[in-house]
Amino acid sequence: MALLISFGGCKGQSQAEPMKVSRFDKALFRLIDGDNDVAIQGELLCDYPAMLEVVGKGVLNMPRPEMEGFFDKLVNFYSEPTLKKLYRDALALYDSIPDIEQGLGNGFAYLKMNFPSMPIPVVYMHVSGLNQNVLVDENLLSVSIDKYMGKDYPLYRGYFPETEREKMQRPLIVPDYLSGWLLTEFPFTGKEAVLLERMVYEGKIKYLVSQALPDVSPNVLMGYTESSYNWCKDYEGMLWKAIIDRKHLYTPDRVTTGKYFEDIPATFLASEAPANPGAWIGWQIVRKYVEETGATPATLMQNTNAQDILTKSKYKPF
Repeated sequence: MALLISFGGCKGQSQAEPMKVSRFDKALFRLIDGDNDVAIQGELLCDYPAMLEVVGKGVLNMPRPEMEGFFDKLVNFYSEPTLKKLYRDALALYDSIPDIEQGLGNGFAYLKMNFPSMPIPVVYMHVSGLNQNVLVDENLLSVSIDKYMGKDYPLYRGYFPETEREKMQRPLIVPDYLSGWLLTEFPFTGKEAVLLERMVYEGKIKYLVSQALPDVSPNVLMGYTESSYNWCKDYEGMLWKAIIDRKHLYTPDRVTTGKYFEDIPATFLASEAPANPGAWIGWQIVRKYVEETGATPATLMQNTNAQDILTKSKYKPF
C-alpha cells in the first residue's frame, strides 16, 4: 500500500494521503441484520476472508469460516439484544471516519519514512462485543469500534472503571492502531518481570506514536485526563524516588511490575497517582534519551539495552 505525502497549508506542514479503512464492521452487520442471508455469507467470504478467520478465532473459537455452523454461531453471537444495540450505536457513531483515515495516513507515513522496510497493513474496523481493542494478524490490523464509544456511553458504566473509560474515546483510535502495529513489528524481548525493561519498552512505543501523531495531546495518548497528566508532571520526581526507594526498578517481581501498567490508579505509589505510571515514566526516559543522544527512531528501536538507555538519558527528575 503506497503512502503519499504532500506539502501544503499555511504553515507548510506535511500531510499524507488519507489511509482507507476497510469497513468489515458494516459488511458483517448486513449479515446479522439480514437473517443470515446465504448471498451475504458469500460476499463476506469473498471480500473479508482474513477478518472472518480472525474474528472466528477470537470470538467463536472456530478458526475457519468454512466450518459447519460458522455463520450460524456468528449471527447468534451478535444477535444478543444488548450487543446488537451496541453494534448499531457503534455504526452510527462511526458512519463517517475521515478524521481517522487522515490520522492513519499521517501516522503510517511517518513510520514508513523512518522504517522503510516496515510493511503497511490493510486496516479494518470490527465490533468485538467489548473484547479486544486491536486485532493484528500478519498484514491485517483492525480496531473494535465498540470500545471507543466515549467515556460517558451508558453501557460502559456497568463494565469499566472511570480510568479505563478515559481510553475508550474516539481520539484514541488512531494511536491504538499505531501502537498495535508497533507492538507487533517490535515485540518485547526483555525480561517481563523487570520494571525498567518493561518501562523502557512501553516508553519507546509511546514515544514513536507521539512523534507520528504530533497533533494528539500527551494526556490523550496516555488515556489520562488533563489533571492526571499534570499531576504526573508535577510529581515526576516523587514517583521516580518512590520507585528507587522501594527497589522496584531492578527486582524481578512480576506481580509488582505488573501493577505499574494496570488500568487502575497506582495508589500503591501515591494516593493521586493515575493508572499506568510505568508507561508514562518510560516515555519520559526515552524522550530524554533521544534528546541526549540524538537517536533516530530506527536507532532507538535497535537499542534493546534498557539500562544503557536509562544511563545515557541522564534521567534524574529529582
